Order: sequence, then structure tokens, then C-alpha cells
Amino acid sequence: MKDEQAGNRLGSYLRARRELVSPAETGLPPGGNRRVPGLRREEVALLAGISPDYYLRLERGRDKNPSPQVLESLARVLQLDDIERTYLLGLAAARPRAPRRKRPERVPARVHQLLAHLQIPAFVEGHAFDVLASNPMAVALSPRLHPGQNRLRSLLLDPEEQAFHQNWEKATADFIAALRTTVGDDTDDPRFVELVGELSLASQRFRTLWARHDVRSLDGGTTTVHHPVVGELRLHRDKLPIDDVILVVYYPDKDSDSDEKLRLLAALSHTESADTAHGRPADDPHPRTP
Repeated sequence: MKDEQAGNRLGSYLRARRELVSPAETGLPPGGNRRVPGLRREEVALLAGISPDYYLRLERGRDKNPSPQVLESLARVLQLDDIERTYLLGLAAARPRAPRRKRPERVPARVHQLLAHLQIPAFVEGHAFDVLASNPMAVALSPRLHPGQNRLRSLLLDPEEQAFHQNWEKATADFIAALRTTVGDDTDDPRFVELVGELSLASQRFRTLWARHDVRSLDGGTTTVHHPVVGELRLHRDKLPIDDVILVVYYPDKDSDSDEKLRLLAALSHTESADTAHGRPADDPHPRTP
């Protein structure tokens, strides 16, 4: 985070992205004795139609006001998709601002009511993937969806959560890229600083992916998970913004194998809750006599 903390987020992003583009992808000969991964600075400048000296000033933070035309050329050379291109333009448009007091992330009372009525896994997350509230089905799906947990920390550091995801490598890449997108220019946000600092120390996977400066949207989608009781589940995910928080829901295709398994999980969860309420362990085969 050195460049980001020093205010050179644009240069940091440009350097990270050019290191991911090979000369062959741009039509350039690979050449010998390359000391850097990806493209050299002068190669980016040549392909973008700008002077090497000007591109060097951009990377080193000496010029923070490139024109939209220059940024569009750089986005083309660096092969950025629409989300990455928008992120690049936003970095150049960002201006220093006075620190803002952050409001605590609160779950509206009506959302707690909604969670109680939903019969599918549902929970509320904050901007840094903190679980702020969840319903029993979410916790039955994964205990890491209990309020107070952080989804990204669990994904990177909890072996059970790693085994839970069919494609852990893709999940980590998506989550970390989405964190960059969500945070935007709020690099002074205390929660963001705390989480990035913790994971940078604890996870090599996080350090590697964070250095790539990938940005991605993590809204809807379909995922496959391995539940320790009911087995493999194929679930759709939707994220619905409500005030300053996000409602996340998981649901299967109707009448699918995953739908049946989720109903079984709901029944097992209900039985466990009832056993606990009656004061006996959920796996006790001998009900107490009234």
C-alpha cells in the first residue's frame, strides 16, 4: 500500500497493470533479457502514443491530471475491461479531500424483519464484507455467516471456509478485486486500513492478489459450495443495496437437486434449534420425558 498511502494510486495502478500484459499480447516481440514482467514503460508509452518521459511522470505521480484521451489510450494498451477502465478514469479524477467522519454501518429494523421471513440463506454485509446480520438459514449454510464475521478474512484464513468453496482460487481473486472496487478512493477509511493491514500480514494469497490491483464487480452470480452435511450445492447469489448496506441472498434453481438439499438443511436446522430450545443436544437420540 506504499504508493496508495503516498497518494500515488494512479501510478501504482498503471505499474501493476502493465506488469500483467505480455509483449506478445500487444504484438511486440518478446525480446531478450527482460528485467520486468509484462511491458516496459517505454513500450506502454509507444503503444499509447505518448512520450516515455510523460508516462514516467504519470507512474511516479508527478503528473496527476492526464487527459481523458491519454487515459483511454492507456486503457486500450493495458487491455482493461469496462470496470477496470472506469476505475482508471476515477483514479485520475480523484482529488484530495478532507477526512470524513464515518457513520457506523447499521442494519435498518425493517431488514431484520425481512431476514426473519426469508426461507433462503440471507445476510447483510458492510462495505468491507463484514457480516452485520443474518438469518438462521445463512448460518446453517455456513457458520462463517454469523454476525461479527468478515467474509474475506474467513475465505483467506479459515480452512473450513476454503474447503467450502469449489473454486477457492477464483473466489479469493473475485473478493479481493471487489474490495478494491468497493473501497474506491476511501483509502483512509479505518475499517479498510485495518482489514488490509491484517490480511497483508496473515495471507500470502492476499498480498499477491492485492498487488495486482484487479478491480471487479461482485454483484450477482452462481457459485458451487460443498456443505459438510448435505453435500454439493449450486446456488445463485444476488446483492441488493439497502441504504448503506447490502442484502445478500443465496437460492437454488426451483425443484433442483440443490433445492431439495437446501430444504433438507432447513429441516435439520429447525430440528437442531428445537432441540436446543428444549435443553438437550441436537444429536441426543433420547428425548427428555416431560
